[in-house]
Amino acid sequence: MSSPALQPRTRVTRIAQEAVDRARLTVVPRVRTRAPRVPFVTLVSLVLVAGVVGLLLFNTSMQQASFSASNLEDQADSLAAREQTLRMELDDLRNPQRVATEAQQMGMVIPAAPAFLDLRTGRTSGVRTPAVPEDAIRLLPPAPPMPAVLAPPPVTVEAPAAPTTTTTEQPADGTQQQQANRGGGHGKKRYR
Repeated sequence: MSSPALQPRTRVTRIAQEAVDRARLTVVPRVRTRAPRVPFVTLVSLVLVAGVVGLLLFNTSMQQASFSASNLEDQADSLAAREQTLRMELDDLRNPQRVATEAQQMGMVIPAAPAFLDLRTGRTSGVRTPAVPEDAIRLLPPAPPMPAVLAPPPVTVEAPAAPTTTTTEQPADGTQQQQANRGGGHGKKRYR
């Protein structure tokens, strides 16, 4: 007879047996399913080609930008040099010494006593005297005198008059030349 202690045990074994039956692994037939590789390879190839083309375009645009930047720098340098030259010319044209010299060359003279004009009333104050060239201010100092040692008086040397020689006309046939070659010339001396 079955004892009450054996009954739960058989029940546990039966549950365990069912669990083991359920837990048993069975071999599933292998189904080969390949993921399509063509779209992936195409996608990777397109990404690589797009990257290389993008790098080439970027490099080309950077080189063009570099060329235009160097061209603009050269233009800026030449314009800066031109500006400096123009500033130097302007400073030379504004030089008071040059302006005064040109004014004197045109006949302008600084008056000895200035007169002032009142703009509201139109009246002048001060003594109005005409300016004459004799009143002109000397702009350039006179040249310093040279010491006598550095500027000696000129020495004049007279040269004796050169003797005049007369030339005789020679006949066209050359007879006088032939006589001179033979030594038979009249009044001519031969030297040994």
